[in-house]
Amino acid sequence: MFGKRIAIIFFLFFHLIINAQEKEKDTTTTRREPLKTDNKPVLTSQDSTSADSVAVLSKRELRKIRKQQEKDSIARSKPINPLSPAKAAFYSAILPGLGQIYNKSYWKVPLVYGAIGTGMYFYISNTNEYNRYRDAYKSRLAGFENDEFYDINNSGIVSGSPDVSDAALRDAQEYYQRNRDLSLLITIGLYALNIIDANVDAHLKQYNISDELTFKPYIQQNQNTAVTSYGLSLNFNF
Repeated sequence: MFGKRIAIIFFLFFHLIINAQEKEKDTTTTRREPLKTDNKPVLTSQDSTSADSVAVLSKRELRKIRKQQEKDSIARSKPINPLSPAKAAFYSAILPGLGQIYNKSYWKVPLVYGAIGTGMYFYISNTNEYNRYRDAYKSRLAGFENDEFYDINNSGIVSGSPDVSDAALRDAQEYYQRNRDLSLLITIGLYALNIIDANVDAHLKQYNISDELTFKPYIQQNQNTAVTSYGLSLNFNF
């Protein structure tokens, strides 16, 4: 009796070990191989979400998203200096073009010097012509007949009959005086414009250029009347 009991217990113990090994093999095979239905692999939840995202987003949209993320990261990482516009304006006031160099807008420096240099050229030229006619007119008033406009054609100085009359000398003075004053005003305006440009450019370089704050043209076509409406849209995303 005792031997039979030991044999039964040993048989049951051996049967349990075999069942446990078979269950372990089944679990390992199910982990390694995905379930198949009608000879088609079954996708997991992670695979399905990635497939859906790839199907929805095209390559062009992915590139736009990456570029926008880079712009946003640059805009966030770039520190804002509230004194930068004032510095740029101060530098341009000391020396024209220096504020543009401070803003790293080097291509504007030749434009600044070209504009201010042209204004200075016309101012100096009109000033010299004004001085010529003024000195000749003063010489006539003093009774002299040896100015450069008295005998232009070298026909000989005839007393009382100059080649350029006193009235013509006076009109020439007024003409070149007006041009001189106008050239001076234009040069001062260009100098002030150089300061304003440096200040505004420094402001714009610190503006947020991301799509969270955008000002875009708005175009919409009415499906019923086929009439296209035009306008502007301001988008501000928090």
